[in-house]
Amino acid sequence: MDLSDPQAWTMIGIFASAMLGGMTLMTTQFSRVLRAEIGGLRGELGGEIGGLRGEIGAEIGGLRGELGGEISGLRGEIGGLRGEIDVLRTEMRAGFEVMNVRLDSLDTRLTRVEGKVDDLDTELTHLATRFWRSQ
Repeated sequence: MDLSDPQAWTMIGIFASAMLGGMTLMTTQFSRVLRAEIGGLRGELGGEIGGLRGEIGAEIGGLRGELGGEISGLRGEIGGLRGEIDVLRTEMRAGFEVMNVRLDSLDTRLTRVEGKVDDLDTELTHLATRFWRSQ
């Protein structure tokens, strides 16, 4: 089959149009598929990130609850220790009061003993004076 020059150019134009149309169609399809895949990835990543946010939030909430419980327990223990310290303080004050009373009693007794020793000293001085003067 012999083609004339205009027929050859027509065939070249048809072939070029078909190739450009095919390339356009493939580019459009590829662009749509790429957009769909990117949108799917975006959705998946958004879901995963949201899930991680929820898990982290739950863990942080759990830790807050545990720490709050521990802190409350420690506050209770500190309150108990304060109560015990107050009881010990009261007992110590009562013990000091008893010791003060006993020391006051001992002071009174020692004062009496001191007075008696002074009286004995005075009597011995008088006896010695009488005895030595009489000789």
